[in-house]
Amino acid sequence: MVDLTRPQSPDPYPLLPAVASFDVTSDDVTDAQPLKDDQVASRGNTSPHLTWSNPPEGTSSFTITCFDPDAPTPSGFWHWVLVDLPADLREIPAGFAAGDLPEGAFHVRNDAGEAGFLGAAPPEGDQPHRYFFVVHAVGAESLGVDAAATPAAVSFALAFQTLGRAIVHGTFQH
Repeated sequence: MVDLTRPQSPDPYPLLPAVASFDVTSDDVTDAQPLKDDQVASRGNTSPHLTWSNPPEGTSSFTITCFDPDAPTPSGFWHWVLVDLPADLREIPAGFAAGDLPEGAFHVRNDAGEAGFLGAAPPEGDQPHRYFFVVHAVGAESLGVDAAATPAAVSFALAFQTLGRAIVHGTFQH
C-alpha cells in the first residue's frame, strides 16, 4: 500500500482575493464536523441542503461549488460545480444536484468527469478530508462559461466576478 502521509493542504479560500462574506447554513453539513452518510459517495451520494442569506448588493447570480483541498493531488478535487443559479434563489434542498435545475443553471463536470454532485470519497486510510461547500455571489447573470468548462476555468472566472462567498465545510475519513 502507498503511504499517503503528507501535510494538510491550506484552506484555499483565504488565499484568494478578498471578497465580502455572507451567511450559509445547512441541515446536512455542520461546519468542521463529519459529513452525514448522505454526502458520502458510497453511502448516499446526495448533494446537501444549503440556505444562504445577506448576499452582497449587486449579486446577479450564484455559483455553488464543493472542493476537497486534501485530495492527494497538487490541485485538490472538485466534487461539485453548479453555475448561473438565479439571484433570487436562497435555498436548495438535499438532492438538488440530481433534480431539475432552474432555467439557465447548469453543472460543470466534477473531477470524476460527471456533471453533478459526487459525495466524499477519500482514499481508504487517508487523513481526514475537508469538503468546502461554497455559495459564490456573482456580479453578473452569467459567469460567462459553459458546461464544457473545467472547474479550474470556473474558478478563474469566479476570481473576477465574485462579490462574496458563504462557506460551510464538512469532513470525512474512511
